[in-house]
Amino acid sequence: MSQRNVEIVIGRLVTDEAFRRRFRESPQPALEELIGRGIELNVCELRALSGIDPERVERFAGSLHPCIQRVEIEGGHS
Repeated sequence: MSQRNVEIVIGRLVTDEAFRRRFRESPQPALEELIGRGIELNVCELRALSGIDPERVERFAGSLHPCIQRVEIEGGHS
């Protein structure tokens, strides 16, 4: 329920390929996964984050240096 938690979610979206894939497939359950891990989001934040365009996230993530990316390799993480 804070700006910090929103920033954590956005950071995860742009640096974690597996999470980004889950978000692209189904935003609400992907975000609820983080809530289940202790990231507190209020209804307004959850709605706003669910509305993020996955294509824009992909474009931005692709512009980041590879050393700050978590890449999914054959169902696992690098």
